[in-house]
Amino acid sequence: MARTYVVTGSASGIGAATATLLRDRGERVIGIDLRNADVEADLSTREGRVDAAARATELADGAIDAVIACAGIAAPIAATISVNYFGVVELLEALLPALQKSDAPRAAVVSSMASLQQNSPEMVEAALAGDELTAREIAQKLADQGPQIGYLVYPSSKRALSRWVRRASISDDFAGHGIPLNAVAPGTVLTPMTAKLLSTPEGVKMVDDSVPMPLNSHQPPESIANLLIWLTSVENTHMAGQVIYDDGGADATLRGDDIWSWNDGR
Repeated sequence: MARTYVVTGSASGIGAATATLLRDRGERVIGIDLRNADVEADLSTREGRVDAAARATELADGAIDAVIACAGIAAPIAATISVNYFGVVELLEALLPALQKSDAPRAAVVSSMASLQQNSPEMVEAALAGDELTAREIAQKLADQGPQIGYLVYPSSKRALSRWVRRASISDDFAGHGIPLNAVAPGTVLTPMTAKLLSTPEGVKMVDDSVPMPLNSHQPPESIANLLIWLTSVENTHMAGQVIYDDGGADATLRGDDIWSWNDGR
């Protein structure tokens, strides 16, 4: 029997690849995006998220089997924290009643290798506290200092999202209702969002210095989509709160072989 999926960012990149693969498998997909989607909505606003959740739930006849949140932007602007964090968290929370009606509910979100990069701790904490106004104010102050400083908004949004996944995955809303919640952190994905940056040797070098990918280099969106689909399949029954670095070896390169010793000697 076909499962009903809600996929955000369904009009391009990882979201489009995910929606296409799911439909090819015979699943029912309700896409959410700014345009060219079943539900056209602006996830940078609270009103847009509430409306998107209501319309997606209506199209799903009240019950959703899985949510895959791919929508995101990387621009050095305040809206990035709204789309990448609040646009994921608040939409998922609004879809929880419909998810909880499924016999095998699942949820997965797209984080990023950037979650390991330098960020604004103040912005991260504001986001985790649910204070979008403060988070946007911090983001705007960074953006006002130019794109190099403004870029901090992106890794901050992904750090906050990854931390939220860890927290929420073991809560009553998710674990308590049998909903595995996890994140995938890609390396450099070949999408319209990265095309310009990868169009010059200088851009490629900058990207590869930040995100070294010794295994197969830059990845197609399908490499992420397939993992997101498994995470939201009925086969995934116990994975919770994981941020999986599907990144061509970037995490292993940058953080090395020991990510466990933080707890030694306690």
